[in-house]
Amino acid sequence: MKYFSIIFAVFTLNMSAQEIEEKDYAKNVASLDSTIETLYSVISGDAGIERDWDLFKFLFHKKAKLIPTGKNSEGKPIARYLTPEDYINSSGKWLLENGFHEVEINRSTESFGNISHVFSTYESYKKKSDETPFMRGINSIQLMYDGERWWIVNIYWMQESEDNPIPQEYLPKQ
Repeated sequence: MKYFSIIFAVFTLNMSAQEIEEKDYAKNVASLDSTIETLYSVISGDAGIERDWDLFKFLFHKKAKLIPTGKNSEGKPIARYLTPEDYINSSGKWLLENGFHEVEINRSTESFGNISHVFSTYESYKKKSDETPFMRGINSIQLMYDGERWWIVNIYWMQESEDNPIPQEYLPKQ
């Protein structure tokens, strides 16, 4: 009986560890809204708060790209093409050290069949309690529904600047 108790205890501990490791993210990608909400929430957190990078990667199609735009040293527009893993490696440490909350403030969605395009205007804050954003911009998010869940195929984004303020049509209605 003593050996049975030990085996049962080890089996139970092992099962608990497996259950903890196997996370069910299905609800996060069940609808277009839940997918977009998860995208914003998973990269957001105060300084010192580790992000759930497994959930982040779960949102993306295996060939997905994250494409930030900006200007090079000569002032010419450029785009960088990142995989979700590239994004984690290039931005994860900064997010953890500095804090970052990206909040959607307006959305325009167009869909046809199993594809959707979301133009999502955002504001960024270092802390959740900040009242003034340090940055704003627009995420152009392309998604695909495969009959079971939504996949982010691409995110192409640009920050607002003096030269390119966000047009009124992409801001919340007053």
